[in-house]
Amino acid sequence: MRRPHFVPPAGGGRQPQLAAWLGDRVARLYPGYFALVMATGIISNALFPDARALSDLMLAVNLVAYPWLAALTLARALGFPRAIWKDLTSPGAVFGFFTIVAASDVLGIGLHLRGLTTAAFGLWLFALVTWLVLVYFSFGVLTFLNTAHGANVVHGGWLNAIVGTESLVILGALVAPMSGGFAPSVFVLVHMLWGIGLGLYAIFITLFSYRIFFFDIAPDDITPLLWVVMGAAAISTNAGSTLILTDSGMDFLQAMRPFMDGVTLIMWAWATWWIPLLILFRGVEARGLAGTGHLFADALEPGLSLGHVRARKPQVVVRGRLRAAADDLAWHGPGVGGGLGGDLRRHGARRVAKLPRLSPGELEATSNRVEGRSPLAGAADAVREALDS
Repeated sequence: MRRPHFVPPAGGGRQPQLAAWLGDRVARLYPGYFALVMATGIISNALFPDARALSDLMLAVNLVAYPWLAALTLARALGFPRAIWKDLTSPGAVFGFFTIVAASDVLGIGLHLRGLTTAAFGLWLFALVTWLVLVYFSFGVLTFLNTAHGANVVHGGWLNAIVGTESLVILGALVAPMSGGFAPSVFVLVHMLWGIGLGLYAIFITLFSYRIFFFDIAPDDITPLLWVVMGAAAISTNAGSTLILTDSGMDFLQAMRPFMDGVTLIMWAWATWWIPLLILFRGVEARGLAGTGHLFADALEPGLSLGHVRARKPQVVVRGRLRAAADDLAWHGPGVGGGLGGDLRRHGARRVAKLPRLSPGELEATSNRVEGRSPLAGAADAVREALDS
């Protein structure tokens, strides 16, 4: 998804340039960036207390990153409401906001481990309210704004909903005793959330597995987000283990432990089973299935970062090496797709950007000027001329 660019006010100087750069970053802020806090916090909590110094260092990183990302998100909501609304109403992007829930809970767990229970409880309440808003809003988007075409690809990021739900279970079980008279209700709530997370995971993993096992895998389907398939099962296992080890003092919840033991073991086994398969996917991607960035020449325009170019543009593209574009045209014709390879560093993006200037009419005219050559071979000559000029 290409994000809107910030348009700076007229004028020169370093300060307007900095404002333009910062505005552009805020406008295109990805909602899933809170995964930084999630990943850092998970490692920090795992190291506590055996490697206390390193754990504290990573917590310090989170204590900077979390409020900074929260401030940027708030600035985006106030300064670029259309951009954030576009993400909120996109079936592929809205679930990225669940990283806010998970990041809040992971940070809260780190604070709780260090005795800061009040701050941890506050983060859990914030995460719970955010989850309540997002879970119904996101599934409303999925129900009313999704299309048959969009439903054909189950985005790995959708599983962030399960990660956020199960993170509420882990922190909720820790802070429930400090809820006073509401402690029994909190214990019941976190057990309910664990079940909701399992139900959502069962729905998503069924659709996801059907998609990748019985349909063609396109380059865009193999992304790091696939690891959330395993991560969602892993955090469900962690949440189940936390509930098993927590004494709620309620007989009917204690009676559920044999069931929870079995389900938690199954989720652990399922998460472990996915790891070799995901490594295989990653290996296939590294060998060229997904290319190296899915950069399309017709999308390379002045001022556009290569990192924000997206695939599936129905124009002339470059596969592997720049010179290989001509061979692709001669063999397959206009419309072939692929990733931009190592020649980008040698030739630069400006040469690649010349390719979209060759309209279908120009390609055809070039091919007609070459007697005894096929139209596609003539198109290949046109590309060679563009690259050499």
